[in-house]
Amino acid sequence: MTTDIAAPAPVGGIGFFEKWLSVWVAGCIVAGIALGNFVPGLFAVLAGFEFASVNFVVAVLIWAMVYPMMVAVDFTSIGQVGRQPKGLVLTLVINWLVKPFTMAILAVLFFNFIFAPFIDPADAQQYIAGLILLGAAPCTAMVFVWSQLTKGDPNYTLVQVSVNDVIMVFAFAPIVALLLGLTELTVPWETLLLSVGLYVIIPLIAGIITRQTILSNGGAHPETRLATFNRRIKPFSIIGLLATVVLLFGFQGQVILANPLVIVLIAIPLLIQSYGIFGITFWAAWKWKVPFNVAAPCAMIGTSNFFELAVAVAISLFGLHSGAALATVVGVLVEVPVMLSLVAFANANRHRFVEG
Repeated sequence: MTTDIAAPAPVGGIGFFEKWLSVWVAGCIVAGIALGNFVPGLFAVLAGFEFASVNFVVAVLIWAMVYPMMVAVDFTSIGQVGRQPKGLVLTLVINWLVKPFTMAILAVLFFNFIFAPFIDPADAQQYIAGLILLGAAPCTAMVFVWSQLTKGDPNYTLVQVSVNDVIMVFAFAPIVALLLGLTELTVPWETLLLSVGLYVIIPLIAGIITRQTILSNGGAHPETRLATFNRRIKPFSIIGLLATVVLLFGFQGQVILANPLVIVLIAIPLLIQSYGIFGITFWAAWKWKVPFNVAAPCAMIGTSNFFELAVAVAISLFGLHSGAALATVVGVLVEVPVMLSLVAFANANRHRFVEG
């Protein structure tokens, strides 16, 4: 199943930017850290535009990333998703029965044992809590970007994300409470609902309106017009991604330079978790003969995190300057470079999968 439409060659040089995307991201990381240290006041102002721990500047940029894929969603084909149940099964099993618990195991292993000589025990417990929060919050918005970069099925990606969001409403608090040993956990519902609304519902509605407007207008070849429009707006995904990287690293530029060793120590279990979860999901999808345009987004959903929710919960439970909050922020910093490397790996192994 695919919604790709044959059309003329891409315009606007987007192929060049996609080819060297890792280089641009590396440059944006350096630029963000530098700007965060040289003009911290600017990022302090930008950080102030938020509600319920959701930054509206970042939200606009993520919206720019997600919108082009939402235009490609064909609701008449969503009913066919049931013909490929394996992708949804993998998504749900990995996200809710595997990922939170492997993250907790890795966090305890590293901070209670391997890193114990280098970390104060109280700080270690804070870092463990932050990592657990990340592991229990599967990604919502950025998955659409990774799916688009792997030419994933936009209809199936939307369904996978939507099902995850529904489960997250009911399962996030109990899983985190179990793993943290907390009897009472207050979920910041404003953050959860606002994030889903900003990152999924609003761009989806905009995409539906745009798609229907183009297809319903008079004239010949409406599908060709839609394909042309999709190619022309696709660069906004890359621009939004790069600008988001600059902002995220700019917000934490001073923290990164002030705590380099702690950042590295927190990043190590996160990297093992990310590559491990991706490897398990990608391998399982290959063995189960899941089509690539479903398998790639499925593996991406399991690997990336809903960092806005994790950060908000860490701050509400442990405080703004806590080790738990710092651990969730490191998750934000690690995610983009890791996911880009996994996008490259997935695309390089497309030929090993059946096509959808």
